[in-house]
Amino acid sequence: MQQFKIFISKYNTIIQFVKFGIVGLSNTLISLAAYYILIYIGVNYIMANAIGFVLGTINAYYWNNKYVFKKTQEGNIKPFLKSFTGYGMTFLLGTICLVLLVQVLGVSEFIAPIINMLITIPINFFINKFWAFK
Repeated sequence: MQQFKIFISKYNTIIQFVKFGIVGLSNTLISLAAYYILIYIGVNYIMANAIGFVLGTINAYYWNNKYVFKKTQEGNIKPFLKSFTGYGMTFLLGTICLVLLVQVLGVSEFIAPIINMLITIPINFFINKFWAFK
């Protein structure tokens, strides 16, 4: 019976990770859409990137809360702040990794973001699962 519980626990974690990836895809689309729209209307690229990040993170919190980790604590700001902090940490880590991959290691700027995501997505998942939405 214990082995069955372990299997179910691992299965649930894999399902959560897949859902987290789907939410992450929507975050990416929202962030990029905001970025490109803001660039188009003349906003500085750094400001556009920051605004896109904030919008994507708000989207991530909503869907991770309701769909992935299924927490329904209405009015509790603590998970939101933790989630935002987690995304902020992986945003900074991702930016550092991107610069290292492109400028130090000479990886193509088209391939570097994919390598970067392989690093930051699992980290972000565990931050959200075991800290933000604990």
